[in-house]
Amino acid sequence: MEDEGGKKMKILCLHGFRTSGSFLKKQLSKWDPSIFARFDMDFPDGIFPAGGKSEIEGIFPPPYFEWFQFNQEFTEYTNLEECITYLCEYITSKGPFDGLLGFSQGATLSALLLGYQAQGKVLKDHPTMKLFMSMSGTKFKDPSICEIAYKDPITVRSVHFIGAKDWLRLPSEELATAFVDPLIIRHPQGHTVPRLDEAAVEQLRNWTKELLAETAKTVLENRDALENGEAKTGEQKQPEEGREVERPDEVVAVST
Repeated sequence: MEDEGGKKMKILCLHGFRTSGSFLKKQLSKWDPSIFARFDMDFPDGIFPAGGKSEIEGIFPPPYFEWFQFNQEFTEYTNLEECITYLCEYITSKGPFDGLLGFSQGATLSALLLGYQAQGKVLKDHPTMKLFMSMSGTKFKDPSICEIAYKDPITVRSVHFIGAKDWLRLPSEELATAFVDPLIIRHPQGHTVPRLDEAAVEQLRNWTKELLAETAKTVLENRDALENGEAKTGEQKQPEEGREVERPDEVVAVST
């Protein structure tokens, strides 16, 4: 997808637990290529080598990675803060990014970053993300995280792929409720990046077209506001006859 100036929108894509960026890239390659034709997609690897057996062994070659570690109940997390710091530095140095895409652990982590950014906890100097694509993502369960990340509905435009046979189906539906007006695309498959039927492809195309139109409109509105603001600062109101007019000592520039 391209913005109003013709530049591709940059998307950070985070893979699932004990897989890799190259595996996620291969998974998404089964989608209609027109969906991502105008995206510039970045597929980094998790910062930790897989600490155990990967479910894709024998299916896709190693190495495998993970973003952080967690207990069986997914209530305690190890190296999460280190992971967040790493990703924020990556986004800042490699970006700016227009959105996030993730599968499973990568989607869960992406949603956390979006919630934290909305609350001013991270990425304070980075432009607000415009989109989020989630496959099998969930919320964190630690109350200290939830009360910040999901405090308010997240306004980033989002699409959530939810599988009928996915063991994370219900948690994925709960994550979708954390976003304003989410698009939910259901599929009959399990815990995987799904193959999309014709109806799902059309839904996703329409979603991206609406996002593009909205982004272009915002760019034009901001440009107009800047130009009008600058024009106003250059105007000098003529004083009425016999009346003194106070003049400011300085003019504050309008920025967007």
